[in-house]
Amino acid sequence: MTDHFSTQAVHAGEDKRKPYGALTTPIIKTSTYTFENTAEILDFMRHKAAGDQPVRNEYGRYSNPTQSVAERKIAILEGGERALLFASGMCAITTTMLALLSSGDHLVMVSDCYHRTREFALTFLSRWGIETTLVPVDEPAALTAAIRPATRLIFAETPTNPYLRVLDLSRTVEVARRHNIITMIDSTFATPINLRPLEYGVDLVIHSATKYLGGHNDLLAGVVIGSSEVVARIEKARGVLGGVSNPHDAYLLIRGLKTIDLRVHRQNENGQHVAQFLEGHPAVRRVYYPGLPSHPDHEIARQQMSGFGGVVSFEIEGDFEKTRRFIDRLRLPYIGPTLGGVESVIEQIAALFSLDPAERQQAGIKDNLVRYALGIENAEDLIADLDQALAGL
Repeated sequence: MTDHFSTQAVHAGEDKRKPYGALTTPIIKTSTYTFENTAEILDFMRHKAAGDQPVRNEYGRYSNPTQSVAERKIAILEGGERALLFASGMCAITTTMLALLSSGDHLVMVSDCYHRTREFALTFLSRWGIETTLVPVDEPAALTAAIRPATRLIFAETPTNPYLRVLDLSRTVEVARRHNIITMIDSTFATPINLRPLEYGVDLVIHSATKYLGGHNDLLAGVVIGSSEVVARIEKARGVLGGVSNPHDAYLLIRGLKTIDLRVHRQNENGQHVAQFLEGHPAVRRVYYPGLPSHPDHEIARQQMSGFGGVVSFEIEGDFEKTRRFIDRLRLPYIGPTLGGVESVIEQIAALFSLDPAERQQAGIKDNLVRYALGIENAEDLIADLDQALAGL
């Protein structure tokens, strides 16, 4: 019988008996691993040349026992064969793209995604002769039209940042397979609780593990999950580029994953309650949340997702200054650019994106756009706080 997700989150990937009889996975703080003799080195090198899974560690830039436990746990939770941990979510994305793309290749990317991901594709990949085409999340015909003979990768977020658009995974995978293209989905906002893209035939899943996987705003990490064959290609690039996670953050990630089922279900509930409250408030112009029937991708989200997440984006009735006053009147959330932790965090996206109004407009970031990442506080308290802040505008 297969264990339930909450049981896997606690136990998967970890040995029952750990070193020294410890209950928790230890933090192995070393950069170098030694060999007993030359025969052990040669045996290790033979397995390495054959492409076998490493049975021991060689050097900290390639692997670490604490890191390996976190990777095994995440792979099981996402339903993938292997996972690789990185120093950050962006490091996971950039290393994976560099591993899979070469000069002359073409990348198709959904336009509504994290602006640093777009920046890497349009500014950095272009330096090495890799072209990128941006397509809307809700236009399958545009995706098909963007495909070229040189297209090697389709990248998207779902839900997207910041407008929480939801990609039709089945349709995207069908297009990709028809043209023998690798699909790569950033599922940070969804988490493996709400969506497991590999079950739809997606090749690679990316997470900023800094967010919901860690869940406590105290670590930086990224992860890519997929088949052993594709992940092995990315692993070689990680060893060269050096963007490996550290053992202390891996330990914190293991700890955070044990409560992900509890945390995300609470954040799903908070997201739904807050979104419904905001949609009915006269001081709010528009709410973006996949759990609302008014969301353009509500039906796709309802079919693909088991929960709609803890992030709610919305527009205030007013300009930059009015939105700023609203943010400053709130008492419960912290003001900052992150999400996924147990504490609620809010931001006026325009304020952190750019001081130039023209640049914000070009990126589709409205001055009155707010992103609220709900934590695990009581929904009634969060709503009461929103109500008093909106009433003072």
